[in-house]
Amino acid sequence: MAFNLIHPHLVVSISGHGFGHVAQTAPILNALHDQCPKLRITVRSSVAAGHLQQRIRAPFTHLQSTGDIGMVMSSALEVDIEKSRAAYQKFHANWNERVAAEAATLKALQADMVFSDVGYLPLAGAQRAGIPNVALCSLNWADIFRHYCGDNLITRQIRNSYADADAFLHATPGMAMSDLPNLIPVSPIAVLGTNRREELNHHLKLSKQEKLVLVSMGGIDNRLSVENWPRIDGVRYLVQASWQAKHPDAIDLESLPMNFSDLLASCDALLCKPGYGSFVEAASSGIPVLYVGRPDWPESPALIEWLQRHGVCREISRQTLERGKFSEVLEEIWSEPGMLPAKPDGATQVSDYLVKKLGI
Repeated sequence: MAFNLIHPHLVVSISGHGFGHVAQTAPILNALHDQCPKLRITVRSSVAAGHLQQRIRAPFTHLQSTGDIGMVMSSALEVDIEKSRAAYQKFHANWNERVAAEAATLKALQADMVFSDVGYLPLAGAQRAGIPNVALCSLNWADIFRHYCGDNLITRQIRNSYADADAFLHATPGMAMSDLPNLIPVSPIAVLGTNRREELNHHLKLSKQEKLVLVSMGGIDNRLSVENWPRIDGVRYLVQASWQAKHPDAIDLESLPMNFSDLLASCDALLCKPGYGSFVEAASSGIPVLYVGRPDWPESPALIEWLQRHGVCREISRQTLERGKFSEVLEEIWSEPGMLPAKPDGATQVSDYLVKKLGI
């Protein structure tokens, strides 16, 4: 295939399952823009345009699109297996026709390359259309689907879409993908925020002794009952405004004059579930982590094992989270010596790879 060498067009698919996929992709697109400012970028995703614009500073066109199912969640921590199975059966009911339609869409967009984290339909469509295509992620939906729904035709269709890509760039940390022949390991990927704590203290009228805990469930809609948490002397919580939390120490994070990465780098702890973006950004910024266990999610063991080696962290139970009974655990992580922050070099590594593959 001949590329448009003047203004090559990269069509990017970003899964809407949580914000971890955006957290992986955004730094790469930003690095690509720095290297190749004339590169045309179209982002196809079900993620809201506003969130994409907060993370991606490279100019891009946004098209609403669903390149994968992800998993249907009953909460931020629990998969609805039966609803997920039904959604996959519907998505794959006319698989060949769906792939053909995707190929036609990509041709109409005049895509020079498809880059996917980690929707498999755009990869299959690109392969049908003869368009170069590359996947990147710390997980793949074939292994996730197999874990919950078994090995069947759907599993094989998803797996083949990944295996037939020009490469699957395997982000660190990530789950094992031993049956994919095209894996290329890459370093951790994260946006490094700027510590603006002095500015934050001034804005919120906080003393230097007060602590800020950022509460984030990774983009999965699941309201925590923050108002049931007991007050901890000197501790404030940054929570999303949509929760309308009535706790006297809760602060709407969207009301603050800085982006999420800077807020994370300016906080004293992150309270979250296991997730790529949360764990890698926290470890890269030297922020200790409290996480609630998610033992059924296949990616969790790899993420937790990596965080234990690269950051200060503790696991808490769901009951502890719901009741807010984690004051002693917070004191534990705050009393531990900090670790040398992880170096997230993966974005530059992937950007260099894509530039070379595009021939620009």
